[in-house]
Amino acid sequence: MATRRYALITFDLDDTLWDVAPVLARAEQRVEQWMRVHCPRVPERFDRAALMELRRRLHRERPDLQHRISELRIEAMRLALLAAGHDEASARRLAARAFAVFMEGRHDIEPFAGVDTVLDRLARHYVLGALTNGNADVFRLPLGRHFRFAFSAEALGASKPAPGHFEAALRAADVTPGRALHVGDHLEHDVLGARRAGMTAVWFNRAGREHEGNEPAHAEFRDFEELPALIERLEREEG
Repeated sequence: MATRRYALITFDLDDTLWDVAPVLARAEQRVEQWMRVHCPRVPERFDRAALMELRRRLHRERPDLQHRISELRIEAMRLALLAAGHDEASARRLAARAFAVFMEGRHDIEPFAGVDTVLDRLARHYVLGALTNGNADVFRLPLGRHFRFAFSAEALGASKPAPGHFEAALRAADVTPGRALHVGDHLEHDVLGARRAGMTAVWFNRAGREHEGNEPAHAEFRDFEELPALIERLEREEG
């Protein structure tokens, strides 16, 4: 371990370890089905697009909720329930229940091919951490067994590429930036944020996109099973 360049590897979650779009779509569908039973006046007045627009408007009008997306979702649902004729007490109770339904769906994920095997292999040699701007809790998933810690925008009050995420990870693992590597799919949130923190930035470029911006990743890959060999190459290059 002492001869390795890296001691810490951090990972983004959504669109890095799994495809988040279908997860969110299914979670929204579950909420809609639940509402048709428990508060049918809401889906009668607000379709899925209207609820999303309500969340967007709330995001614009409530800067205090900018990094607290769970609270934002609950508050938007509360407002929808009030608009549909529920009283305050009922709106708060039902909004909390609707959010619980959403979060069950939010954690019904299918990791990309090779993710579990690769994380298991890497966790034998490195401290693994998760850094996310979303509200998925990796410790609610089987994948969570590979991770030592996780930090979210909600917990830190800031979203990547803010330095707080990367600084929190470095403190948690008690390592310097030069001994840390971050893996993520987003060029700004992950690559730029990690580079500015002094960490090695590895881009999960699953779609084979062209790089944009002036601060490129130190390396990139498209298939998760390529990652261990890529990390070994980076360590050899440093040596």
